[in-house]
Amino acid sequence: MTQRIPCVGAIVVDAGHRLLLIRRGRPPDVGCWSLPGGRIEPGETPRQAVIREVAEETGLIVVPDRLVGRVERDGPGGVVYVIDDIACTPVGGHLLAGDDASDARFVDRVSLEALTLSPGLIDALTGWGVLPAPPS
Repeated sequence: MTQRIPCVGAIVVDAGHRLLLIRRGRPPDVGCWSLPGGRIEPGETPRQAVIREVAEETGLIVVPDRLVGRVERDGPGGVVYVIDDIACTPVGGHLLAGDDASDARFVDRVSLEALTLSPGLIDALTGWGVLPAPPS
């Protein structure tokens, strides 16, 4: 039977309508840009996990707002990551890549399209209607 691992991802948009992304420093998808997030630890709620993961990977403090959607991604060794992506509002901290992120930044729509993204990220964000608006 396939091991399913509960995870969270944070959809954080700043006042300039830019999306927070991290460059993955570890597998899977090393070097690709993705939403900050990771595994839910034992005894943790998804809301607690997303706050912790964003702080660890970006130095930012967020308030989780709502579940936007769920994706399932294949991981190493046949595991499946079940990722609840949660919209979050940034409320403090200082942006600095940490933990398993090699870089962290807010990106606008034009910059987003120029990055190498984790597989399926654009499709999920588009389907949920949460991509930053293109420039007018």
